[in-house]
Amino acid sequence: MTLPTTKLGTTGLTVSRLCLGTMTFGLQTDEETSRQILDTAAAAGVNFLDTADVYPLGGGLATAGTTEEIIGRWLKGKREHFIVATKCVGRVGTAPWDQGASRKHILDAIDASLRRLGTDYIDLYQLHSDDASTPLDETLEALDTVVRAGKARYIGVSNFLAYRLSRALGRADVRNLTRFVSIQPRYNLLFREIERELLPLAKEEGLGVIPYNPLAGGLLTGKHNFAQGPTSGTRFTLGTAAERYQERYWRDREFNTVEGLRTVADHVGLSLTTLAIAWVLSNPIITAPIIGASRPEQLTETLKAGELKPLDDTLKQKLDELTAEYRKGDSVR
Repeated sequence: MTLPTTKLGTTGLTVSRLCLGTMTFGLQTDEETSRQILDTAAAAGVNFLDTADVYPLGGGLATAGTTEEIIGRWLKGKREHFIVATKCVGRVGTAPWDQGASRKHILDAIDASLRRLGTDYIDLYQLHSDDASTPLDETLEALDTVVRAGKARYIGVSNFLAYRLSRALGRADVRNLTRFVSIQPRYNLLFREIERELLPLAKEEGLGVIPYNPLAGGLLTGKHNFAQGPTSGTRFTLGTAAERYQERYWRDREFNTVEGLRTVADHVGLSLTTLAIAWVLSNPIITAPIIGASRPEQLTETLKAGELKPLDDTLKQKLDELTAEYRKGDSVR
């Protein structure tokens, strides 16, 4: 299997059409299993790895950075074959400045990530979230310093509202600073709100789109049962992440939708997992969905989506119709 590749937005950077997310490494997944997951993805043609300095998901300050360390040890001797993306902004220490998008924290954070990853540059350095308490100009200047120093090749953002991203792009252009080239938003059949403003902005500005949670934290695999409650060992029960994932997806409405989607998947002869990833890939604005696993065999059905031809219009329209309410926004929140 060799996955197709594409450009990251309007840059010259070539990446695989699927990106391997690594936030399970170091908590849900021990190092040996993490290495097996990385080997499996690499053998399938995945050359794009995404992580963050706060990972593993569900951990705290005691585990922050563990995921980057695991990836760094695996990358030894083969760094030149992979595009590595990581993020900063989340809390990684006890000092008040050990978080956020200040100049101090960004410059400290990238050096720490470089040490843990065992490399002298990051391909894509991203803001994990928007730090509204720090002036955008300060953040942009710090990231520009990082790029000009050769510590990062490109910069991007995650979890930004469209208006804040638009303002950041404008400020970078006016001040001739390094521009964001990508966004990493949450996007799946059960969360489509970004189609209204963020994705049109990305298309107009030529940004790469690297969506996370394409399987809604595992709900779109169809393995969960609402009546029985969250399954132990999944993101819905995992440490500090459990409450967040239950709030996002653990509702009767979402489970009813999953059953409707399962019927469609059965009809076309695909697993629900493969169909959910294929639907994300069918949006022409999308660069590479981030897929993850806690065991290497879990990659089998997600990797299949990267080999499929684009969904035909009739099937895509059916999926769009079944999940149209998730595009409009959720009054529950």
